Amino acid sequence: MNFELLCRNVKVLVEEVAGFIKNEREKKSSNRIMTKGKHDFVTATDKGAELRLVKGLQDLLPESGFIAEEGTGSKTNKTYNWIIDPIDGTTNFIHGSPPYAISVALIENEEIVLGIVYEVMSSECFYSYKNALAYLNGNPISVSQTSRVSDSLIATGFPYTSFERMAPFMKSLEYFFTQTHGVRRLGSAATDLAYVACGRYDAFYEYNLSAWDVAAGAFLVQQAGGKVGDFHGDKNYIFGKEIVASNGILFDEFQRKVEQLMNS
Repeated sequence: MNFELLCRNVKVLVEEVAGFIKNEREKKSSNRIMTKGKHDFVTATDKGAELRLVKGLQDLLPESGFIAEEGTGSKTNKTYNWIIDPIDGTTNFIHGSPPYAISVALIENEEIVLGIVYEVMSSECFYSYKNALAYLNGNPISVSQTSRVSDSLIATGFPYTSFERMAPFMKSLEYFFTQTHGVRRLGSAATDLAYVACGRYDAFYEYNLSAWDVAAGAFLVQQAGGKVGDFHGDKNYIFGKEIVASNGILFDEFQRKVEQLMNS
């Protein structure tokens, strides 16, 4: 498999879908909002973007399966599966408040081999593929060199559908508010992880995320020299509903602190 060529073609597709999302956002009236659950929304644009991604990716890799947020083409393949979020940050999109991003990852067996996060409004394309560097709009990127949690800028996401871990989460916020350079919340986990990959943030953690929220971004962090895990120090971050990511220097200290705070 020529992952470099495949990544180049997927980038073209993603850029086309980003154009569709921008056009739909400008119309506003076309974005009928549907509710999947409390504070969990989907728009006609999410569905339209996903249809375009699935069709284009199927053409590029006909034997592949799909794990997609809105369920388009939902089937799995023994070898290759795309993990897709057509708009990560739908609530931001609804309100016209960036960021919101397209997230596309390819898994070969159980290994991620390609990842793209495209932040729509800034036209920033973060991407990488197996045995390559990570890039932002053609330029190589790398994680930060911050060596201590006390010197770091942390990103997280606020709970919006699952509140059973609010007490430890609030405890973690209090700690990171007071013991770091600050905490940021963008409303798009894919973008948060891309920002860790390019060094804008030093670390990121969040719970109750799905595979399509994190697969591409987690791959970018690793390809850019960082590390990714879960709250328990394991590697179940794609399907395990919790993720910790940071540069390689900071990771052990950060992961231990998140584990201590979130599992208390």
